[in-house]
Amino acid sequence: MTRLPALISTDRLRLVPFTPADAADMLAGRHQDRWHPDYPRRDDADAATMVREGDSWGPRHIVLGRLAVGSIGCFGPPVDGETEVGYGLVEAARGAGVAGEALRALLAETDRLGVRVRASVAPTNRASLRVLAKCGFTELRGSNEDGELVMARPLPAR
Repeated sequence: MTRLPALISTDRLRLVPFTPADAADMLAGRHQDRWHPDYPRRDDADAATMVREGDSWGPRHIVLGRLAVGSIGCFGPPVDGETEVGYGLVEAARGAGVAGEALRALLAETDRLGVRVRASVAPTNRASLRVLAKCGFTELRGSNEDGELVMARPLPAR
């Protein structure tokens, strides 16, 4: 099975996999010093339920400076060469390009592995729609059972 690197980073961010201990703390409502005061959000705690020991495709903390300010990750390993991504940030980290930077870093690795990526987003979530558009999600596949738009990103030409 193809694996993502343990650490994915940019000049400004580190995408660090949730550990089982992180997931347990998130689900129990315990806070770690290395997390922003508003982290984890409800969506981050929901992502913690997807942590599987040794699964490089699961949720990761988005670390800006020394604090986790959000999460990003895939909803499991690729099936038929494709996986779904989700991401989110605490309010204080929004509007500074963090989500796009984190998503581009993750996509660089999925591209390297030849894995297509899709995302589901509420049609009213303009900020996330902009992030997806800037990151090349150009294929609209309709909507899912929750009324979210399903968008996919074609693999870049090699």
